[in-house]
Amino acid sequence: MGFATVRGTRVEVDVGETWAPLLTRWIEAGVLDEETAARIRAFELAHADSGRLRWPIRLALVFGALALAAGALLFVSAHWDAMSPQVRFALVAALVAVFHVGGAMAAEQSPAMASTLHAIGTVALGAGIFLAGQIFNLDEHWPGGLMLWAFGAAIAWALLRSWPQTALVALLTPAWLTAEWFVAIQGRLAPSGYRVAACGVFLTALAYFSSARSDRVDPHRRTLVWLGGLGLIPAALALAFDSYPFYYAAQTLPARLSIVGWTVAVGLPLIVAFAMRRAAAWPNLVAACWVLVLIGLQPLGSDIAVYAWWALGAISLASWGVSDARSERINMGAAIFAATVLTFYFSHVMDKLGRSVSLIGLGLVFLAGGWAIDGVRRRLVLAAHGGLA
Repeated sequence: MGFATVRGTRVEVDVGETWAPLLTRWIEAGVLDEETAARIRAFELAHADSGRLRWPIRLALVFGALALAAGALLFVSAHWDAMSPQVRFALVAALVAVFHVGGAMAAEQSPAMASTLHAIGTVALGAGIFLAGQIFNLDEHWPGGLMLWAFGAAIAWALLRSWPQTALVALLTPAWLTAEWFVAIQGRLAPSGYRVAACGVFLTALAYFSSARSDRVDPHRRTLVWLGGLGLIPAALALAFDSYPFYYAAQTLPARLSIVGWTVAVGLPLIVAFAMRRAAAWPNLVAACWVLVLIGLQPLGSDIAVYAWWALGAISLASWGVSDARSERINMGAAIFAATVLTFYFSHVMDKLGRSVSLIGLGLVFLAGGWAIDGVRRRLVLAAHGGLA
């Protein structure tokens, strides 16, 4: 979905529908006059070519980067056994240097190509770190490799300030901390250890997802929003399965380890949210409290309360999107609410009905429920962008 501004009101528009039929429809409805429509046509025709070239170029860069990286890895793997350790290490270091040097050389003529080559160089750095450990038979703390990779990506981001480096830092830092945590709890069958990881990943994804506050955001925040949106779905599933009382274990984590884990899992996402939103980060604090209450609902033994708490969280996320004029949060809140209703129906209603009645009820849930939720979602999106709810 996209948005068009008509007489001060932002209107939701399907991007798959071209602008010409929309202009005709709005002229016939009296929303636009002929003079305004003529100016819109002139503007769209003048900028049509540049808009069409943008996505093919991006796709070419993405697929070119993947093919180039895959080809380099295949070449190295094909000749790996025939190389001495010194040659292996030199080749790994050369791969990192070649991509970054190529990016520096292409910076003036093609910034997009330069960003792509620098991104491949940072990815090659991670491969080089772990291959160096394999070359010299280093059997050390393996999350340290992720730490070095994240540190290298952070240096690249500080020097280049490009959005691919932002994405790599945003992915590698939580991956390193999660790996450190799982190594720390290795051998302990304590459910609280997995809850710490699930809560930390969920709150981090939410901090990324909520980093933007206006319609016009810079590429770095847009990258974080995409990463957060893609990561929030599996993180929510992990948190949902972990908060459901499937199992209990007598073994608990040591108090000091538990304090450190919960401090990082809750505190680090709040720091990220504060860095992105400053004083407007208070909803992230509310979300952290919501997650802690969700985890605390498990000992009560009533999963009805868990479903109700998830529904409240989904409604709160959609309301947050309305206050910040961010439609992606409204859409995510509607999706989580719909998933909560469907899960509740499958687990508590469907098995108590006959096959025909349960299928009829399922159809009504999909049709009537989907229609109602989508109607509310559209009104919220319109209200968030200056229309009337």
